[in-house]
Amino acid sequence: MYIQGDLQKVFDALFSMGVIDPVLDADWVVEQKQMVKHHDELEKAVATANEYNGDVDGLIKELEKYDDKILGFLAMEVAREFSNFHGRKEVH
Repeated sequence: MYIQGDLQKVFDALFSMGVIDPVLDADWVVEQKQMVKHHDELEKAVATANEYNGDVDGLIKELEKYDDKILGFLAMEVAREFSNFHGRKEVH
């Protein structure tokens, strides 16, 4: 499962919803274990993020339908993908 498009827009949506700060304070080891149990719900949230590529306001309206736990997992996925993107050493 990958977020397609502009990760920054997804981050901005989650940040404006107040999701990011609690995720930064969370124990990610524990949360990663919980994430596995909610894989299907997280995939739906990722699909939603992919559908609203660039439309932050529309994305926020759709994400508000998700449980806070799933939004936290989505924020963790955004962080992971940002990390992978910025960690690449290969230059094309």
